[in-house]
Amino acid sequence: MNMKPLLAAAAAIAFASTAHADDDSSPWQPQPYSTIQHPDWSKDAVLYQINTRQFTPEGTFAAAEKQLPRLKALGVDVLWLMPIHPIGVENRKGTLGSPYSVRDYYDVNPEFGTREDFRHFVDTAHAQGFRVILDWVANHTAWDHPLAKEHPDWYEKDWKGDFRPTPWWDWSDIIDLDWSRPGVREHVGKAMEMWVRDYGVDGFRADVAGYVPLDFWERERTRLEAIRPVFMLAEWKSSELTRKAFDAVYAWEWHHTAVSIAQGKADPTAFYGYYAENESAWPHEAMRLTYIANHDSNAWEGTQYENFGDALPAFLALSFTGEGLPMLYNGQEACNARRLAFFERDPIDWSRLETCDIGALARDLIAFRRANPALANGQWGGRMSAVLTDQPKQVFAWVREAESNRVVGLFNLSDRPVRATLSDGHAAGHYAEFRSPTPVTLEAGQAIDLPAWGFRLLSGTH
Repeated sequence: MNMKPLLAAAAAIAFASTAHADDDSSPWQPQPYSTIQHPDWSKDAVLYQINTRQFTPEGTFAAAEKQLPRLKALGVDVLWLMPIHPIGVENRKGTLGSPYSVRDYYDVNPEFGTREDFRHFVDTAHAQGFRVILDWVANHTAWDHPLAKEHPDWYEKDWKGDFRPTPWWDWSDIIDLDWSRPGVREHVGKAMEMWVRDYGVDGFRADVAGYVPLDFWERERTRLEAIRPVFMLAEWKSSELTRKAFDAVYAWEWHHTAVSIAQGKADPTAFYGYYAENESAWPHEAMRLTYIANHDSNAWEGTQYENFGDALPAFLALSFTGEGLPMLYNGQEACNARRLAFFERDPIDWSRLETCDIGALARDLIAFRRANPALANGQWGGRMSAVLTDQPKQVFAWVREAESNRVVGLFNLSDRPVRATLSDGHAAGHYAEFRSPTPVTLEAGQAIDLPAWGFRLLSGTH
């Protein structure tokens, strides 16, 4: 039998099969989960949350603006402002009310200044190299928002047919919008577009983002992008929000796991579940906000010292160098040890700003991140890879690599000193030590000594 025609046919079939497998039209061809184009400036972004009411003694945009050079020196570059809008009076909580009880999406709270004051703040921030994102409360409004009288059918109702707050929570100062109404989507969406188009806002942090239909956020992201590149952070926890709508979401599980370890209720292996899910169930493009404190945790859960105690420096370092989007809540850098009032004026005490060890550490960590591409956000940074030791109940260790850059993190997440032996050569190499000019070499089988809640960060090339 002449085998040449058969061999030629087989080769053609194999080629066609391979070509089909690599063809984007093939049903078997992998497709990207996330199609968001992150703004270039988000690669190294570090967020700083401003509670305008408490940020300065005056509690105004103009006073906050005077602090921008200090924040620039700290190294943060994305300023997240808590809601800036007028606050409802009806069913108000406390004297001044919650910033999350919005009475007008198109105006600013006179407590903070005027729309021109806000515009000046944004323009000045941009001139100094910052980006500004607004806290956006789409799920609900104040009881006395004009829409409640003009369009009562735009709101959810209880079993009696009355306006109702978000179910189950003690949010008695707000009422829920009905997102099945096109008018609601248009009113809220056009307000977001106004702040981006007319005031130069660079994006939004979406309050309880999962309570609002995902299709609204996805369509609105497209509309905002038609105006200018934006950055979107969701107060939520599921990966589908990072497909077409949000650059980043909260890492609540990271925060709560960290607090449990710091309080001795768990050991470092409690992080394995979080980081395993982070690598396997989340797209590399998604950024997850690894925070030590924010307005909610500070007010309702505890200060950074109540939550973390002596472990605070270690967990701050992990939040800035492990996979995640890092942030600071105003006052952390001044060693604020007080829960800030939510419904009253309660200005931050800045008297310890110059001597605060946490502020100095945050500044140095931000500089360390910028000097090491492996620590960049999202798809730009390196995945964390576990470094094994013989003390997993105390030591949490990892490597991140990107652009020929390698960073090793060695953390003793316990209240006892530890000597741990590197189980293999995964972290082996020559490095520079964080905050030290001393060169360091790691080898398989090497013993590492760490004090209670101690950590080491090493950087080098590979």
